[in-house]
Amino acid sequence: MNKLDDYTDRVVDLAGKVGDAVKEHLPDHAMRWIETGAAIGAVKTGSRVARTFVKRNPAIAAVAIAGAGLLWYAARRRAKRTDVQAAGNSITKRAPPPSRLS
Repeated sequence: MNKLDDYTDRVVDLAGKVGDAVKEHLPDHAMRWIETGAAIGAVKTGSRVARTFVKRNPAIAAVAIAGAGLLWYAARRRAKRTDVQAAGNSITKRAPPPSRLS
């Protein structure tokens, strides 16, 4: 191991300790704000990547959107069919004959 590796390991270890100390000393609402900020940053980065992808590959994006719409439509039809069958089965079922207690 050379000195550069040794320094790198020490820096990573120190950064981990600092991060743990900050997490322990921050109130819960501050951690929620940090998590919310991280989520907003992830959404912004994701939208930027998606926008770049759509600009470079509009045909692939159109096919992906059409496929997602088709899947949504098929799932909706299946759910409606299942609801109709469930309603039909509950109406057409026959009750068992009454028992005679004599």
